[in-house]
Amino acid sequence: MTAPQDQVDIGEVELEVRPRRIRWTAWALAVFVFAFFLTGALLVFVESSGFNFRPADQVAMVVLGAILAGCALLFTRPRLRAGPGGVEVRATILTRRLPWSEVLGVSFPDGAQFARLDLPDDEYLTVSALQAVDRGHAARGVSALRRLHAQYHRADAGAQG
Repeated sequence: MTAPQDQVDIGEVELEVRPRRIRWTAWALAVFVFAFFLTGALLVFVESSGFNFRPADQVAMVVLGAILAGCALLFTRPRLRAGPGGVEVRATILTRRLPWSEVLGVSFPDGAQFARLDLPDDEYLTVSALQAVDRGHAARGVSALRRLHAQYHRADAGAQG
């Protein structure tokens, strides 16, 4: 019987990995989207378009741009943290914490976009912090995670057995 994931304490963080390329891309996209909507809001009164735009419409365009930019920034959230007690995987919205005893292995299948944690019953957890587009950064992250898994998975198994 394992503890609920909220109660898994990963201990002192020995490894923290965040993707690189998607973070730059998401920030650039967020700035572009917000600037686009802000410019549109400022220019609606410049040319006559046949519609009656009011200040409330301008505010709504800026708010919509801010919301869409915020949605783009969700892609900056992925993170992987690992310590003696387990691993924490944060995706764009959800976060999962697993003890090392539940992680059977770390893999990065050929052609896959993301690394993954292999779990019992042929299940796996995608690690969106380790992305193929980050090449060497992702490879170093997978290697470090595999070292921690080898070190702490054995210690976990020995403590339970």
